[in-house]
Amino acid sequence: MGVPLRQQLSVASYLLKQKILGNKRYPLVLMLEPLFRCNLACAGCGKIDYPDEILNRRISVEDALAAVDECNAPIVSIAGGEPLLHKELPQIVEGIIARKKYVYLCTNALLLKKRINDYQPSPYLTFSVHLDGNRDRHDASVCQSGVFDRAVEVIQLAIEKGFRVTINCTLFQGESAEEIAEFLDYTKKLGVEGATIAPGFSYEHAPLQNIFIKMRESKELFRRVFKIGKNKNWKLNHSTLYLDFLAGNQGYNCTPWGNPTRNIFGWQKPCYLLVDEGYAPSFKALMEETPWHKYGNSKNPKCANCMAHCGFEASAVEDAMRNPLKAAWVALRGPRTEGPMAPEPVPEWTSPQQEPAKAPRPAIRIEAVE
Repeated sequence: MGVPLRQQLSVASYLLKQKILGNKRYPLVLMLEPLFRCNLACAGCGKIDYPDEILNRRISVEDALAAVDECNAPIVSIAGGEPLLHKELPQIVEGIIARKKYVYLCTNALLLKKRINDYQPSPYLTFSVHLDGNRDRHDASVCQSGVFDRAVEVIQLAIEKGFRVTINCTLFQGESAEEIAEFLDYTKKLGVEGATIAPGFSYEHAPLQNIFIKMRESKELFRRVFKIGKNKNWKLNHSTLYLDFLAGNQGYNCTPWGNPTRNIFGWQKPCYLLVDEGYAPSFKALMEETPWHKYGNSKNPKCANCMAHCGFEASAVEDAMRNPLKAAWVALRGPRTEGPMAPEPVPEWTSPQQEPAKAPRPAIRIEAVE
């Protein structure tokens, strides 16, 4: 597991406190989206097809830090859009670090070389750089050539300056287990702290819809990847039971409240992946008024193929708290790559047309912003 012991102990202490208090729903990671504007227009992104008046909006420093205080999760993932386009992001990051929260600043790294001196290395700050596979795969994913090489250059610079750096990798259709394993070998040589890896979520508003992997295919793919990677000691920023879930060995329900989202519209229901479900005016209202029973693989057709860590990592952590021996056993032997898989959820909707279709927002092309 590519997470420092200091952070593991801090999160474990937080989880133990939630258990002692008897809290059944609690946040693990705050997803903070201070803007939707991006300097790329990726084929699998459902976040950037808004009109300019929305893309030009920003969360203020005060509102961002108020969200951190209101939620009080031990980890804050700053996403977007491209967060480095936010001119006040250094103040937001500084304020979160002052609260001793662990910050994962998610970025495509195109602006990081220019902005890196706005930040200071800290055990509480990690640059999480998006690399969706090897050079050709990543540049195809972000629909622009040369992005992979620019990102790698800045990753090396950040490591040299003493920053914590991780890789955030999203998988799409057409990737082979051999390619993915080769990429994970590369990230290890690159010297990053670790990598997150998960199948892409099929955003309704993504420009391309034929690039997303179905659930069964995802599980079979991860089994092949983990089989190749046995004894390679890849540093993956996931709990061992989440990795076992990706390999089809655990049957989890989604716990979207584990990764609540605050963006320019408010607190997003139920998670940052479903963009048309509405917003709550406060974190308290999000937790108490969201119809959580309507979401999950078996509950909602939009969630049918989701295996994203924002929905299931908290489920895996909760399982590890309840079953520490199982978690320890999986950590010792790694995800099982053969044998029967856990049963897949049986859909409770009658057909994909059960819910009324929403009119799509007009798709727009986002020009590069420097």
